[in-house]
Amino acid sequence: MYKILLKPLLFSMDAESAHDLAMSAGELVSSSHLLQDLTKSIYGFEHSNLERNFWGINFKNPIGLAAGFDKNARIINGIAALGFGFTEIGSITAQSSKGNPKPRAFRLPEDDSLINRMGLNNEGAEKIISRLIGTDFPIPLGVNIAKTHNPAILGDKAIQDYVISFEEAEKVADYITINISCPNTEEGKTFEDSEALSALLEAIQPTSRSLPVLVKFSVDLELELLSELTEICENFGIQGYVVTNTSSKRDQLKSSSKLIQSIGRGGLSGASISEKSTQIVHWLRNEIKTSHPIIGVGGINSVDEAKRKLDAGADLLQIYTGLVYEGPGLVQQLKKGLIDYSVAERSNVTSHSTGIASS
Repeated sequence: MYKILLKPLLFSMDAESAHDLAMSAGELVSSSHLLQDLTKSIYGFEHSNLERNFWGINFKNPIGLAAGFDKNARIINGIAALGFGFTEIGSITAQSSKGNPKPRAFRLPEDDSLINRMGLNNEGAEKIISRLIGTDFPIPLGVNIAKTHNPAILGDKAIQDYVISFEEAEKVADYITINISCPNTEEGKTFEDSEALSALLEAIQPTSRSLPVLVKFSVDLELELLSELTEICENFGIQGYVVTNTSSKRDQLKSSSKLIQSIGRGGLSGASISEKSTQIVHWLRNEIKTSHPIIGVGGINSVDEAKRKLDAGADLLQIYTGLVYEGPGLVQQLKKGLIDYSVAERSNVTSHSTGIASS
């Protein structure tokens, strides 16, 4: 139904308008138990073989919604009704932001990809988190934090900006992801610098926190720098990784150079970064030999792509752009396709996992 009816309608709009419409539908579902039950009857599917347990958190299945979709945490119940095993809201920032001027989101249909320069638009950490306090979530909640979209916030102020968001997120999150790689801020500077990351983690002190702290890396990192950053993360007690964020590069795209040039800067996501993302997951797992869980994200639009991420060493998965091109049925498709895979993998689980639930 999605590809025949809904996708043509959504693709007749610009990418951000289509996203806003999807969010409105999600808010409607999230506010109605009846609509949630109806959504579950269409898209719901669970199986004990899909269950996972990491950081003491139970996941009904390993498919999560990546940060960037539900920035302000308004559709968590709707996300759960679609059958996701967890969701990651944000990125949230200490100060609210309207983000970059529009247009700021673009489709590359020939590549099953998107480019966005949203600019971390969100309502601000305090407002978002205050709305969630006291709520029982139907699925585990990750909170993705980033630096406020303001080039005047630099150095120690940038670190304190992260700390403010972190301390707000702690009030509701099951885990927190520190987004150090977002390429969509005006100054173009990130914390994917050894000295800057060390200073940030020194301020946050992950080992003193009562919940898991993860770091999200860019797909564009050179392996030498990734090795340095991972060593810093391990030394500071980071408990997991989200691999990977979007790309500022435009390598090997099928879309015309005229279209790419007309869009301009922004983060590239979707099928076009799948191979590189999977390579980084594999390298992180096998070269760094981290014992901590990895959430694989980037270009997962089919069961085969999901299996490649898992084969590379991912423990959990996140999707976003795949939903745009494949529709909400992708969640159920992935879960059904991973049942037998999960059974096979269960007997080969190594110490890198903190546990897989028994059936």
